Amino acid sequence: MRFAKLSFKRGSLFKFFNSRQLKVIGAGCLVISTAFTWYKDKLPTPDADNGGLFLPDGFSALVVADSLKGRARHIAVNSNGDIYVKARFHNMNDGYGNIALRDTNGDGRMDVVQPFGKYDGHSYGTAMRVHNGYLYFSSELTVYRMKLDPKTLVPEGKIDTIVADDPPYHEHQTKPIAFDDDGHIYVGWGAGSNAGQEKNRVPGSKGVGDPFAPDKGNPMLKDHGGIWRFDANKLNQKQLNGTRYATGLRSIVALDWDPKSKSLFTVNHGRDDFRLLWPDLYSPWESAMLPAEEFFKVNEGLDGGWPYYYYDQIKNKKLLNPEFGGDKIKEGNGAKLPKPLIGFPGHFAPNDLLFYKGKQFPERYKNGAFIAFHGATNRSPYPQAGYIIAFVPFKDGMPSGEWEVFADGFAKVDPITSVSDAMYRPMGLSEGPDGSLYIGDTEKGRIWRVIYSGNKKEFGAAQLAGMQKRKQTASNIKTPDVTKDNLFAKLPKTSAVYSTYCVACHQVNGKGDGNRFPPLEQSEWVNWDKYRLINIILNGLSGPITVKGLPYNEVMPAHGSFLSDDQVAEVLNYIKSNFNNTPEIVTAAEVAKVRKMTANKK
Repeated sequence: MRFAKLSFKRGSLFKFFNSRQLKVIGAGCLVISTAFTWYKDKLPTPDADNGGLFLPDGFSALVVADSLKGRARHIAVNSNGDIYVKARFHNMNDGYGNIALRDTNGDGRMDVVQPFGKYDGHSYGTAMRVHNGYLYFSSELTVYRMKLDPKTLVPEGKIDTIVADDPPYHEHQTKPIAFDDDGHIYVGWGAGSNAGQEKNRVPGSKGVGDPFAPDKGNPMLKDHGGIWRFDANKLNQKQLNGTRYATGLRSIVALDWDPKSKSLFTVNHGRDDFRLLWPDLYSPWESAMLPAEEFFKVNEGLDGGWPYYYYDQIKNKKLLNPEFGGDKIKEGNGAKLPKPLIGFPGHFAPNDLLFYKGKQFPERYKNGAFIAFHGATNRSPYPQAGYIIAFVPFKDGMPSGEWEVFADGFAKVDPITSVSDAMYRPMGLSEGPDGSLYIGDTEKGRIWRVIYSGNKKEFGAAQLAGMQKRKQTASNIKTPDVTKDNLFAKLPKTSAVYSTYCVACHQVNGKGDGNRFPPLEQSEWVNWDKYRLINIILNGLSGPITVKGLPYNEVMPAHGSFLSDDQVAEVLNYIKSNFNNTPEIVTAAEVAKVRKMTANKK
């Protein structure tokens, strides 16, 4: 149904919409087609509990959408208040990759929900941005756009391809985007590796390439591990049509352009698995804290140092990775590389970046950046960390003070022993036309709107005191005590192999992280065929798989080169006897048999 050039008064317009009971629109249907450009001037009523969030004094929040079927990666708010969501799971969203949301009655909550946009994609695709009248979004392999029409909620035109990558799918393939003021689009190209090893994530495996000889570098850096710049308006571009703008960046999800300093910024994911891969070199505490998540100002030609170097935020040094001969002391050429503006604690998982441009918030927030920390998996045996929105104050285009905790309370548990324990995990950030901050969640598909109604002139240290205390005391934010915060000391005895080699990915409770690493709990891969399971432990597994109805595409390293038959049997008996699985005995003799059979096929 289409309505053209209707001129209802605001009250009668709401009454008209409400009489049609526009709550949830079926996938593929056209929705309200009248011009919908107003955005309520008066701030909405916040939730009594601020949607469960802890915020600085004077701020409040309300849940504007909840339980989106496809969950939420990045989000974008249009100039009329409509929200566009990059779905995390297409298969849970009626096969659609995007979700459109609209508030038709002016209460600030989205009462129209419509999936749209069918294209190939899995759970890593992330971008969702509104730019110059277009909606840009991405899968793992492709950056798309659709023309926005103020008369319709859902874009009705075809989906154009802006930039296309080549398969296959691999880890860290996220395609975040940002736009400058000169018609360019910047696209992140994550590297399908943890630390550039010969055998990815296998203990003791050496790195590929020579950090001291650029002509003998890691081959991944030719077309991965960096940021490429393209024409934002040109269709069907391939990577070779763009310019490599920055390199040495392992995994980029948080990317934004600061219009004030006219500069590109990113927060790079540091590498994983120090303890798993180099247990004789790194203690569990060092592996939990290191390496830093690096906040960079991205000038053209930036080299972040991956895979040869990592940033130790405690020593304030770029150090040589152990895969390339590092020993926690050697710097190699690390001192010649640019240091990050800020080295955040390891495994916070920076997944979105937003430079605030609005006027609703107090003055201190008009110069700075918000960062969504999704929370990663590599903190065991210490509490998982991140799960917050941080703020970095800026002056003259550079950080002007320590980073602050702006929003916390997403996880709902303390401590976070396993990633799946967290109820919500913040992911996407967007600014509304009135300066409100919108935050999206990947676990339940919830979206918050953060507003400010306090006295802007009085906002200062006193209003920030509560959040500063959380930074120093909350287990998901503070530096863990080596002894007191070791959670394994408080848990029932586990498998020695599991706690060393498996827990970082599959977690203490065997539930994985819901996105990168699959669950072992009640998994068909655990309970169906023990010989297939033995083969996976010995020889690894790569490529897309489905576990309990959800897609995964991470690398399972081959463990056969460093685990004995007895060790493989021990860990599989532990897994099969726990996590609500069906108990089944695995013997060392069975492991030896599979090892011999598969060795003959290589």
